[in-house]
Amino acid sequence: MAVVETDKFLSLERIQQAHLRLKDKINHTPLMKNLGLSEQFQSTILLKREDLQVVRSYKIRGAYNKMSQLPTSVLQKGIVCASAGNHAQGVALSCYLLKSHGSIYMPTTTPQQKIKKVKSFGKNFVEIILWGDSFDDAYSEAVKSCQKNKLTFIHPFNDEDVIAGQATIGIEILSDVPAPIDYLIMPVGGGGMTSGVGSYFKQLSPQTKIIGVQPAGAPAMHHSIRENKIVRLEDIDRFVDGAAVHQVGDITFSICKNVIDEFVIVDEGEICTTILELYNEEAIVAEPAGAMAVTALNHLRDKLKNKTVVCIISGGNNDITRTEEIKERSLLNLGIKHYFIIQFPQRAGALREFLNNVLGPFDDITHFEYTKKVNRDSGPAMVAIELSDKNDFPALIERMKKNDIDYQLLNDDPMLFSYLV
Repeated sequence: MAVVETDKFLSLERIQQAHLRLKDKINHTPLMKNLGLSEQFQSTILLKREDLQVVRSYKIRGAYNKMSQLPTSVLQKGIVCASAGNHAQGVALSCYLLKSHGSIYMPTTTPQQKIKKVKSFGKNFVEIILWGDSFDDAYSEAVKSCQKNKLTFIHPFNDEDVIAGQATIGIEILSDVPAPIDYLIMPVGGGGMTSGVGSYFKQLSPQTKIIGVQPAGAPAMHHSIRENKIVRLEDIDRFVDGAAVHQVGDITFSICKNVIDEFVIVDEGEICTTILELYNEEAIVAEPAGAMAVTALNHLRDKLKNKTVVCIISGGNNDITRTEEIKERSLLNLGIKHYFIIQFPQRAGALREFLNNVLGPFDDITHFEYTKKVNRDSGPAMVAIELSDKNDFPALIERMKKNDIDYQLLNDDPMLFSYLV
């Protein structure tokens, strides 16, 4: 196998050293052919199951590789990190394995399920500090703590040792696949995993096309590479919490721009549909970031026929309390569910006329919210209509117009959408 040597990537030696440090501490996660997806896309689709990692995500790789190289005196003094979930779990387990105290800053909005998992992995070696309403708040306070107490900060992605740890995914993939890999599809957030795995592939499998997948609500790396400078996104959709960052790192940016051949931007609703399909059809529990690579397959369909494709399922830490939101976003994305504000005449029989004349035989009202207003001719109601087939939507709108229904569609209104889901 030809090796491409360049200073644009993390070195193979550094990645191989990380592999030696990690091999007895983590799972060599399976690379599994998915029969359903392979048939659907007329290709060989292989899923790299990092959701089966010991902390249910790849983050332990980078955290442990970084921390295991710190001097004993630094470990004894303690380390600090900030995270809303997966990185915290990786750092917590590393603290336990290395017997080092860790102060882990998490937003106050972090679900209890994630907090409990961090505690279970770190046990008495970690202290969880809840701070602020967002990751940025927690991150800022964590950095202040490091500076004040002269402690070491473990960055979730913008660190070469962290990147080298994540790169060991690439070693496992290439050791498990005898045939050439045509496409490697990865979720991209801050860029740590993509920088590492991309570095390994570009040097040992340069013919493989690397596809970076970002959520539509937080495409920080895509925008940065497009502009050839680091771009900070002021407003992001945090739904894909494992990949939603305001700003990528300078290290990851400099590597990613040399390893990513193509970006695919996927809607959060598309991701939700994939999460449900993976669970219902494959019994795979994927978190939003973990489902992004599979979601991208639909965007690449025309390129994948008869190809060998690896999708990285980056994590499976999905909070069950998010299930209703995931279902809702999926239905909206599929064009099956539609929300309206409808002005109903304030007279008896108005609703019955709507049901008889407007609603189709297979349409279902799943939400109805109405408060009668006195001394008015009409009153607004919020109505959610679920269709059996998205192609029935034009006929529904046509019947509304034919019956002079005063309506406003809410699906495309960002503010109302955030209220609904």
